[in-house]
Amino acid sequence: MANGSSAKRVARLAQKGKGKKVRFQGGTLFPAVMTVIVVLGLVLIGYARESAPSKNTPPTANDHWHVAYGFYKCADPSSSTNDGKFLDNLVGNKEEPLDPNFIKYGIHSHDDGVLHWHPSALASGNRAKLGVFFDVYGISVTKDKIVFPDDQNGGVTYDVKVDKCKDSKGKTVDAVVKVVVWDQYDDPLQKKLFITDFDNIRIKKDGLAITIAYVAADADVPIPPTATNLPELGAKDQGGVTTTTIAADARRPQQSLARRLQQSLALLRPRTDNASGYLGRWFWYPTEAVDVHNAKAVVASCKRAIARAHHRCAQYC
Repeated sequence: MANGSSAKRVARLAQKGKGKKVRFQGGTLFPAVMTVIVVLGLVLIGYARESAPSKNTPPTANDHWHVAYGFYKCADPSSSTNDGKFLDNLVGNKEEPLDPNFIKYGIHSHDDGVLHWHPSALASGNRAKLGVFFDVYGISVTKDKIVFPDDQNGGVTYDVKVDKCKDSKGKTVDAVVKVVVWDQYDDPLQKKLFITDFDNIRIKKDGLAITIAYVAADADVPIPPTATNLPELGAKDQGGVTTTTIAADARRPQQSLARRLQQSLALLRPRTDNASGYLGRWFWYPTEAVDVHNAKAVVASCKRAIARAHHRCAQYC
C-alpha cells in the first residue's frame, strides 16, 4: 500500500506540472548573457586564427621581393599640356636613421622607385598589403585624396573636392584616385584597376608594378618608369658589398654615420631582448598565439637590422 500511495502522489505532481515552463532562478537574463559571451568568444577565436598568417603563404620572412611603383598626377588645368607626369620617388630608406615602422615591417625603398619587400611576420602572408608601405612612409591614399607627409613631395595633398584635372581632350574635369596593379612588370596588358580600399591591395608576388594615380576618370594610367629596369634595380639591392680603403682624411664624413649606427644598435638590443623574453610565455589560446607570433616578428626584424648595422660599423665605426 505504501508503494502504491507514493506512486499515486508522483503521478499527481507530474500531472500538476504539465505545461508549465521551467525557469532559472533569477529569470532569463543570466542564461542570455552567458549565451552572448560564448558566441563572442567563438567569434574572437575564429578571428584570431584567421588573422595569424600562415608560415607557408608568400611572401615569407625569407623572401626579398621587388615591386616597381610610382605616383602619377594629371596635368593641372593651367598647364600648357594635357599629359600628366610621375611625381618624385619617395626618399629615405628608413634604415638611417632607423625608423620604428621599418623595424616593425621590414618594408622600405631606396629612393629608386622600387618597393623592397623583405618582410617581418607582420607584413608576410595575407598581411602583405600596400597599406603597409603607405604606413612606413606616412602616406594616406583614399578614394578622395592623396596626402604626402612633409618629407615627401613637399607635403602636398591632392583632394578630389579641390584639385581638378585636365582630361585627354584638354577639358577641366573632376579628378579621381585609382590604383593600377600590373601582375608582371614586363607585361603591360595584365593589369587590374582598384578604385577604393587601396590599403588592402595584396602584394602577392615578386615583380609586380603599381601606379597610384590622381587623374581624370577616363584617363589611361601608365606603368611606373622603374618597371623597365626592375631586375637591374633589384640586383643592385641584393648584390655584394664592394670593399674599399678609406683614407684617414676621408673618414670624417663617416663619423656621424657611425654614431647613428651605434645608436641604432643600442635601440635594437633592448627591443630584441624584450620580445625574446615574451617568447618564454606560451599559452595555447589563439589570441595569445598571435601575440607570440608578433613577438617573433619583432625579434627577426631586430636581428636583421642589427646584422646590417654591424656590417656597416665594420666599414665606418
